Amino acid sequence: MTQARYDAIVVGGGHNGLVAAGYLAKERLKVLVLERRSIIGGACVTEELIPGYRVTRTSYVCSLLLPEVIRDFRMKDYGFMTLVPEPHSIYPYPDGRYMLWSADEEKTKKEITKFSRRDAEAFSGFNAELLELQSFVDEILRTTPPMFPPRGLRELLEFGKLGRKMLKLGDRKLKLFMELMTASCYDYLSRRFESDHVMAAMSINGLIGTCVGPMTPGSAAIMLHHSIGSSIEGQPGAWGYVKGGMSGIANALLRSVKDMGVEVKTDSEVGRFIVEDGVCRGVSLANGDEYRARLVASNLDPHRTFLKLCDKGTLPEDFTDSIRKFRIQGSSIKVNCALSELPNWTCIPGQDPDAPHQQSMFEIAPSVEYLERAYDDLKYGRPSQRPMIDGNIASTMDDSLCPKGHHVMSLFVQYGPYKLKEGTWDQIREKVGDQIIDTLAEYAPNIKKAIIAREVLSPWDLEKIFGLTEGNIFHGEMTPDQLFFLRPAPRWANYRTPIRGLYLCGSGAHPGGGVMGAPGKNAAREILRDIRR
Repeated sequence: MTQARYDAIVVGGGHNGLVAAGYLAKERLKVLVLERRSIIGGACVTEELIPGYRVTRTSYVCSLLLPEVIRDFRMKDYGFMTLVPEPHSIYPYPDGRYMLWSADEEKTKKEITKFSRRDAEAFSGFNAELLELQSFVDEILRTTPPMFPPRGLRELLEFGKLGRKMLKLGDRKLKLFMELMTASCYDYLSRRFESDHVMAAMSINGLIGTCVGPMTPGSAAIMLHHSIGSSIEGQPGAWGYVKGGMSGIANALLRSVKDMGVEVKTDSEVGRFIVEDGVCRGVSLANGDEYRARLVASNLDPHRTFLKLCDKGTLPEDFTDSIRKFRIQGSSIKVNCALSELPNWTCIPGQDPDAPHQQSMFEIAPSVEYLERAYDDLKYGRPSQRPMIDGNIASTMDDSLCPKGHHVMSLFVQYGPYKLKEGTWDQIREKVGDQIIDTLAEYAPNIKKAIIAREVLSPWDLEKIFGLTEGNIFHGEMTPDQLFFLRPAPRWANYRTPIRGLYLCGSGAHPGGGVMGAPGKNAAREILRDIRR
């Protein structure tokens, strides 16, 4: 059955889809958002684990969300609130030592001194280097990539604008930028630091959600992306919890766009794009319902968008081949737990929920070699026997998530392959969950008995539940060969596609993954530019 017509349809109600829809609605377009699940938010969702215990089920902290998105959608007026722990991270070690990293550089340097006085002094220089690139990175995040390879004078001139921006950096900054884009985390950091503990702590940002290890060339680029992509409450690179869990982002955006006139439908899985004479005219749902529009923006990943929802013959074969080769590999496991008590850390005994170390992120990454060995397991199709864990207990700062005196814990774990060498995820899921908890228990021995309920989400589960191909949280690897004018394919990094009227507005487009809103904002800008022509 054909339904009402719209100016624009956005497929996928994740944060980027809502951002794109809102910017289009601001320009008086009639917009419809279609979401497959029964709730809006994509990976930004808070759901009940067991009655009374709500967990941030997939994404778990806020750091990269663009300040202008928060402002333009009046998100704080619609209930969005961040809770920034101080210190922001604790790094416990097997020998009982630890580091607490803070937004206060001097406090962090004092912690680093426990392991290396030289590294403590080098830390200021490291931060200064990254901050020197902040304005350039901020501009690139908001820039539509030029056509590559360029064809003709006009495209060559557009490409030249990027070259001029890079030349303006000067020799030293340009060399630094290129080093970050090509080096491994280890190579980049070992040129500046000596302590393995310090280098491992910094490497984490280069590994989250990706199929790389700390010694993989290009992993430093991912570290840069997470370290200075944006800021929370004026702290560059800081992480914060969202009041009410990550649904606090989606719900604020949802309320905002609804007030702009955006129509949102849940339980509406799109089965295919309607393409007539090379133009996208709307979508057909899995149940057969059709919605027509002047244009469609897909907030789904490139594989799902082009290889599943586009009928055969509607795309050029060379483009389809490029998309097939676009790497979307699952590498992460998410474990959500309800707790009867807080972890009692060996390094800092005590279970006071107001204690700074209990409110901070906790990072199980004791050495670079430890991280590389965890990655080795992934390469050979095995979940990491001794995984990297990026964890938090947001309920220490947000009592809306669970009953008083109890807590909810989030563990983001590297690594777990989508494609297992042996067995299936249904067969090994809970065993892998046990191994993860066993690893955490080496640092907080009471954690096993504290767990009331647990959910283990493998890459296979992330795909099945959330529609993330292979469980890749970034809609595609974030390595340099898949960034900027190569994301998702050469000559198609400007949010447009070979099908006129079909656009890409999700993390599979520039600048990539993370709860940022930049792909949605940038895509809306290009859509409006086309409409005005």
